[in-house]
Amino acid sequence: MTVLADLSAWLDATWLSWAMSGGYPWLWPACETLHFMGLALLVGSVGVLDLRMMGMARALPVASVQKLMPWAVAGFVVNLVTGALFFIGEPQQYVANIAFLMKILFIVLAGVNVGVFYLTGLHRRIERMGPDGEAPLGAKIVAATSLVLWIGVVYWGRMLPFIGNAF
Repeated sequence: MTVLADLSAWLDATWLSWAMSGGYPWLWPACETLHFMGLALLVGSVGVLDLRMMGMARALPVASVQKLMPWAVAGFVVNLVTGALFFIGEPQQYVANIAFLMKILFIVLAGVNVGVFYLTGLHRRIERMGPDGEAPLGAKIVAATSLVLWIGVVYWGRMLPFIGNAF
Protein backbone atom coordinates (compact mmCIF):
# COMPACT_ATOMS: atom_id res chain seq x y z
CA MET A 1 0.00 0.00 0.00
CA THR A 2 2.98 2.35 0.13
CA VAL A 3 2.66 3.06 -3.59
CA LEU A 4 -0.96 4.16 -3.05
CA ALA A 5 0.03 6.18 0.01
CA ASP A 6 2.82 7.88 -1.95
CA LEU A 7 0.48 8.54 -4.88
CA SER A 8 -2.13 9.90 -2.49
CA ALA A 9 0.36 12.25 -0.85
CA TRP A 10 1.64 13.45 -4.22
CA LEU A 11 -1.86 14.03 -5.61
CA ASP A 12 -2.93 15.81 -2.44
CA ALA A 13 -0.18 18.37 -3.00
CA THR A 14 -1.26 19.27 -6.55
CA TRP A 15 -3.10 22.38 -7.68
CA LEU A 16 -5.92 20.22 -9.06
CA SER A 17 -6.42 18.61 -5.65
CA TRP A 18 -6.62 22.05 -4.08
CA ALA A 19 -9.11 23.19 -6.73
CA MET A 20 -11.33 20.13 -6.25
CA SER A 21 -11.21 20.07 -2.46
CA GLY A 22 -12.39 23.61 -1.90
CA GLY A 23 -10.26 26.01 -3.88
CA TYR A 24 -13.24 26.43 -6.19
CA PRO A 25 -16.29 25.57 -4.07
CA TRP A 26 -18.50 25.04 -7.14
CA LEU A 27 -16.18 22.49 -8.80
CA TRP A 28 -16.96 19.41 -6.68
CA PRO A 29 -20.77 19.84 -6.94
CA ALA A 30 -20.46 20.47 -10.70
CA CYS A 31 -18.48 17.25 -11.06
CA GLU A 32 -21.06 15.40 -8.91
CA THR A 33 -23.80 16.57 -11.28
CA LEU A 34 -21.83 15.47 -14.34
CA HIS A 35 -20.96 12.16 -12.66
CA PHE A 36 -24.64 11.48 -12.01
CA MET A 37 -25.57 12.38 -15.59
CA GLY A 38 -22.80 10.14 -16.95
CA LEU A 39 -23.99 7.32 -14.73
CA ALA A 40 -27.55 7.75 -15.97
CA LEU A 41 -26.35 7.58 -19.58
CA LEU A 42 -24.17 4.56 -18.93
CA VAL A 43 -26.45 2.46 -16.76
CA GLY A 44 -29.59 3.53 -18.61
CA SER A 45 -28.23 2.59 -22.03
CA VAL A 46 -26.50 -0.60 -20.94
CA GLY A 47 -29.48 -1.57 -18.80
CA VAL A 48 -31.89 -1.34 -21.74
CA LEU A 49 -29.66 -3.58 -23.86
CA ASP A 50 -29.16 -6.03 -21.00
CA LEU A 51 -32.88 -6.27 -20.31
CA ARG A 52 -33.60 -6.78 -24.02
CA MET A 53 -31.02 -9.58 -24.20
CA MET A 54 -32.63 -11.16 -21.15
CA GLY A 55 -35.96 -11.29 -22.99
CA MET A 56 -37.81 -8.11 -22.11
CA ALA A 57 -39.33 -5.81 -24.77
CA ARG A 58 -38.95 -8.47 -27.45
CA ALA A 59 -40.69 -6.29 -30.01
CA LEU A 60 -37.53 -4.17 -30.14
CA PRO A 61 -34.83 -5.33 -32.53
CA VAL A 62 -31.55 -5.54 -30.65
CA ALA A 63 -29.79 -3.60 -33.43
CA SER A 64 -31.98 -0.60 -32.59
CA VAL A 65 -31.19 -0.86 -28.89
CA GLN A 66 -27.47 -1.16 -29.64
CA LYS A 67 -27.60 2.32 -31.17
CA LEU A 68 -27.68 3.55 -27.56
CA MET A 69 -24.16 2.23 -26.89
CA PRO A 70 -22.34 5.42 -27.96
CA TRP A 71 -24.31 7.15 -25.20
CA ALA A 72 -23.15 4.50 -22.75
CA VAL A 73 -19.54 5.06 -23.81
CA ALA A 74 -19.99 8.83 -23.45
CA GLY A 75 -21.41 8.31 -19.96
CA PHE A 76 -18.48 6.08 -19.04
CA VAL A 77 -15.98 8.69 -20.25
CA VAL A 78 -17.72 11.43 -18.25
CA ASN A 79 -17.63 9.20 -15.17
CA LEU A 80 -14.00 8.28 -15.73
CA VAL A 81 -12.98 11.94 -15.91
CA THR A 82 -15.12 13.12 -12.99
CA GLY A 83 -14.20 10.07 -10.91
CA ALA A 84 -10.50 10.81 -11.48
CA LEU A 85 -11.13 14.40 -10.38
CA PHE A 86 -12.81 13.19 -7.18
CA PHE A 87 -9.86 10.90 -6.48
CA ILE A 88 -7.37 13.71 -7.13
CA GLY A 89 -9.39 16.08 -4.93
CA GLU A 90 -9.44 13.83 -1.86
CA PRO A 91 -7.10 10.88 -2.51
CA GLN A 92 -6.68 9.98 1.16
CA GLN A 93 -10.45 9.49 1.42
CA TYR A 94 -10.38 6.85 -1.30
CA VAL A 95 -7.20 4.78 -1.08
CA ALA A 96 -8.19 2.96 2.12
CA ASN A 97 -11.96 3.04 1.66
CA ILE A 98 -13.37 -0.47 1.13
CA ALA A 99 -16.40 0.96 -0.68
CA PHE A 100 -14.10 2.65 -3.21
CA LEU A 101 -12.07 -0.50 -3.69
CA MET A 102 -15.25 -2.53 -4.21
CA LYS A 103 -16.54 0.05 -6.71
CA ILE A 104 -13.30 -0.19 -8.69
CA LEU A 105 -13.46 -3.99 -8.55
CA PHE A 106 -17.02 -3.97 -9.90
CA ILE A 107 -16.03 -1.56 -12.69
CA VAL A 108 -13.11 -3.81 -13.67
CA LEU A 109 -15.35 -6.88 -13.62
CA ALA A 110 -17.92 -5.04 -15.76
CA GLY A 111 -15.12 -4.31 -18.23
CA VAL A 112 -14.13 -7.98 -18.27
CA ASN A 113 -17.78 -8.86 -18.86
CA VAL A 114 -17.91 -6.49 -21.86
CA GLY A 115 -14.72 -8.13 -23.12
CA VAL A 116 -16.35 -11.56 -22.88
CA PHE A 117 -19.34 -10.25 -24.83
CA TYR A 118 -17.18 -9.00 -27.69
CA LEU A 119 -14.30 -11.50 -27.68
CA THR A 120 -16.58 -14.54 -27.72
CA GLY A 121 -18.55 -13.18 -30.68
CA LEU A 122 -21.81 -12.95 -28.74
CA HIS A 123 -22.25 -9.40 -29.98
CA ARG A 124 -22.44 -10.64 -33.59
CA ARG A 125 -25.12 -13.16 -32.72
CA ILE A 126 -27.08 -10.46 -30.91
CA GLU A 127 -26.85 -7.99 -33.82
CA ARG A 128 -28.64 -10.49 -36.06
CA MET A 129 -31.57 -10.85 -33.66
CA GLY A 130 -34.74 -9.38 -35.04
CA PRO A 131 -37.91 -8.49 -33.19
CA ASP A 132 -39.14 -11.36 -31.04
CA GLY A 133 -35.70 -12.98 -31.26
CA GLU A 134 -34.30 -14.71 -28.23
CA ALA A 135 -30.70 -14.21 -27.20
CA PRO A 136 -28.48 -17.25 -26.72
CA LEU A 137 -27.90 -18.39 -23.15
CA GLY A 138 -24.36 -16.95 -23.11
CA ALA A 139 -25.69 -13.49 -23.98
CA LYS A 140 -28.34 -13.75 -21.27
CA ILE A 141 -25.66 -14.64 -18.71
CA VAL A 142 -23.49 -11.72 -19.83
CA ALA A 143 -26.52 -9.39 -19.65
CA ALA A 144 -27.53 -10.54 -16.17
CA THR A 145 -23.93 -10.25 -14.99
CA SER A 146 -23.74 -6.75 -16.46
CA LEU A 147 -26.87 -5.64 -14.59
CA VAL A 148 -25.58 -7.02 -11.29
CA LEU A 149 -22.17 -5.42 -11.76
CA TRP A 150 -23.47 -1.97 -12.74
CA ILE A 151 -25.97 -2.01 -9.88
CA GLY A 152 -23.02 -2.92 -7.66
CA VAL A 153 -21.02 0.03 -9.01
CA VAL A 154 -23.92 2.35 -8.18
CA TYR A 155 -24.32 0.78 -4.73
CA TRP A 156 -20.64 0.98 -3.79
CA GLY A 157 -20.40 4.51 -5.15
CA ARG A 158 -23.34 5.56 -3.04
CA MET A 159 -21.82 3.87 0.03
CA LEU A 160 -18.54 5.79 -0.24
CA PRO A 161 -19.49 8.32 2.47
CA PHE A 162 -20.91 5.65 4.79
CA ILE A 163 -18.54 2.67 4.67
CA GLY A 164 -14.86 2.78 5.43
CA ASN A 165 -13.22 6.08 6.28
CA ALA A 166 -16.22 8.29 5.67
CA PHE A 167 -15.88 11.70 4.09
